Amino acid sequence: MYIFTKSDEPRKEDVAAKKMIEKNWGTIDRLANQISGGRWQDLKKARTSNTPIAEFDRKSFIGYVSTGRSVSTRPYVRISLNNRVVVVDEETNRQVLFLGEIRRRPQGRVFCLATRANGFFDPAADEVLEALAELDGCLLREDEVDEPFKQELAARLGFAGPREA
Repeated sequence: MYIFTKSDEPRKEDVAAKKMIEKNWGTIDRLANQISGGRWQDLKKARTSNTPIAEFDRKSFIGYVSTGRSVSTRPYVRISLNNRVVVVDEETNRQVLFLGEIRRRPQGRVFCLATRANGFFDPAADEVLEALAELDGCLLREDEVDEPFKQELAARLGFAGPREA
């Protein structure tokens, strides 16, 4: 046990606590073994023995290996309930690309492309910005369904229209 204090010498309370722990270590050890169902004793033995421990694969985190993404993605454009415009993989339902969002302005609903000028911290890739630059600030009518807009985005990005429901 290490005790950090502002002074160079330990406090009286800390010395007393350390002595009490050392004096009762046998009881503490027995209780820890009883509470853990014998696991505490096994851990102590493993620390003292020189048995080799199997090393996990560097790509995994505590034995967990991710499934990885499929090579053949089937992207489609989706406008979420909070007006985020994203490209999603149809097979995994994971977001592939963030395009921007639809914001409410005095003139109506406006598409804001993911650029630093529009206040986005992480802007879209340059090729996406070039393909969709003309749509930045595009006014969408309130009564209009978003399907034509999604189809336009998909066409400019070079993949098929929205997914079939």
